[in-house]
Amino acid sequence: MARPVSPYRAPRRRPARLLPAGLAAAALVTAAGVLPYGAFPGAAQEAHAAGGAAGGSRKVLTVAVRQSVDSLSPFLAQSLVATTIHRLAYSYLTNYDPKDGHAVPGFATSWKSSPDKLVWTYTIRKNSRWSDGVPATARDAAWTFRKMMTDPDAATANGSFTANFAKVTAPNPTTLVIRLKKPQADMTALDVPIVPKHIWDKVEDFSTFNNDKKFPIVGNGPFIITDYKVDQYVKLKPNKTFWRGAPKFDELDLKYYKDGDAAVAALRKGEVSFVPHLTPAQTTSLEHTPGIEVNDAPGDRFYALATNPGARARNGRRFGDGNPALLDPAVRRALFESVDRKRLVRTVFQGHAVVGQGYLPPRFRSYYWRPSAAQRVAYDPAAAARDLDRAGYRKDRQGRRLGKDGKPLRFRILCHATDPNDKAVSQYLKEWWAKLGIGLKVECLDNVGDPWLAGDYDLAFDGWTVGPDPDYVLSIHTCGALPATAHSSGSTDNFICDPAYDRLYSRQSAEYDPVKRAALVKRMESRLYDTGYMNVLAYPNAMEAYRTDQIASIETTPSAAGNIWGQNGYWSWWSAVPAAAAAGPEGGRPNGSSSTGALIGLGSAAAVAAAGAVWFVVRRRATVDDRE
Repeated sequence: MARPVSPYRAPRRRPARLLPAGLAAAALVTAAGVLPYGAFPGAAQEAHAAGGAAGGSRKVLTVAVRQSVDSLSPFLAQSLVATTIHRLAYSYLTNYDPKDGHAVPGFATSWKSSPDKLVWTYTIRKNSRWSDGVPATARDAAWTFRKMMTDPDAATANGSFTANFAKVTAPNPTTLVIRLKKPQADMTALDVPIVPKHIWDKVEDFSTFNNDKKFPIVGNGPFIITDYKVDQYVKLKPNKTFWRGAPKFDELDLKYYKDGDAAVAALRKGEVSFVPHLTPAQTTSLEHTPGIEVNDAPGDRFYALATNPGARARNGRRFGDGNPALLDPAVRRALFESVDRKRLVRTVFQGHAVVGQGYLPPRFRSYYWRPSAAQRVAYDPAAAARDLDRAGYRKDRQGRRLGKDGKPLRFRILCHATDPNDKAVSQYLKEWWAKLGIGLKVECLDNVGDPWLAGDYDLAFDGWTVGPDPDYVLSIHTCGALPATAHSSGSTDNFICDPAYDRLYSRQSAEYDPVKRAALVKRMESRLYDTGYMNVLAYPNAMEAYRTDQIASIETTPSAAGNIWGQNGYWSWWSAVPAAAAAGPEGGRPNGSSSTGALIGLGSAAAVAAAGAVWFVVRRRATVDDRE
């Protein structure tokens, strides 16, 4: 099947930085799985064992973040920053190769399915231990999945992965067996952190336990969470017993900044090592700053307007105060016909984005969908006015568009106070919709989570990052993702529940043929587009920067022209090399490094096609202060 040419603005080239050969060695897969820590060659192995200390100096990698941690419990967390932390602190059954996103061993070294695809058997690695010294075994994985299957509160964040599980057993410490009710296509992409049974089986209430009172937190990932203060910082240290080898920095700090300009100023001063989510203006200003490397690469997320379709629970109870006029497809279509996406990309994103169309960004070529000419909702204010007139929404003498109740149409939009894009786009929406006679109240909040979960909004800025499998991000628009009751939490994005969409979701989730599955996913995108509850405005570039006097090299995903922040794995922070440790005896590459090491990935968009990366969609919201 022909793949569309990427329409991304070509990212600016930077001098290539080589990763140490240790990362290349770590990615090699044998019949038994990924090569263990002992396979690291020469001095690269010594660098890992040293934990990144150079000349006795302590190396701290500080990352500026602007999103609040919703929970440190893997069973509750849905925010990008929290799930990033869990990727570092816990192991998952499988990981994703940083080059092209295919499944590689993680907690499991190998896996196989029965001929009917209903029984999956995973071989769990023998050399993984929890950070308190207790062996990590298949029984921990079995307990994790069974807890999610039997306790609705434990299924809050990732319940879609286990909803189809019939039985999970661990017949011995190195064997995990999962029996399914029907075939499930994402069995090598179960993005569920495996937790230590001997710690978590003492938790009484999974709905309230946030895992943020006792430190260090026991895990078996490359890092250990050592401290946390709400909206201040999260501190992590290397796990010296991690089977793939310890990270090279002595400490990883995630430092909270409410204001993006303050984070950039801290980067300039050397107070932080890395800043994600740059604005175009910040990107431009940093590109010419000595000692700072800018990554402006094809993006892994979409930026959208979400419409409240009428918040409801699975038990049928409706709640919230969404404007009922938005339940009318004619109103939703008219609003979206009045949005000039091309202008937003040109002015707000200053060309560092691609005009939005389908649900999945063009970077994920197998699943990238575009509406046909007849189906596409184009920018056409005159057509929008005609649609409203035909649907019976007339204007009064003051030029105000009236609803079916005779009152002027006026909507509210939830805006993330920390996201300048939300604020800028809001002003355009106010102007464009005012010409239709529709008012707009912009509500920029530090925490959009409370009104969003309560259904107390009309429209909201929305967005999700992307990763290696489409199932999760598709699942958040199914009826099953709705909260069980009006007072419980669900995994829904914005309360969409459409039986036609659900039928397609069920079919794709059981389809193992990649071409057939891609076709079903595109039909789902088409259906979601036609309902008009999600209006994708743009696919922003990944714009981020780091200090070269603190970080010598770091892995992107995909390796060619990929992102650093928001990876669906731990490669970036595990691979990061302290600047002082990067030079070998002659001031060149690290000892033991090779020219075959992965590049940082700041090539053109064409490099993505050359790399042959087949990335699918994902899982975590990427806007700066998202509600999950």
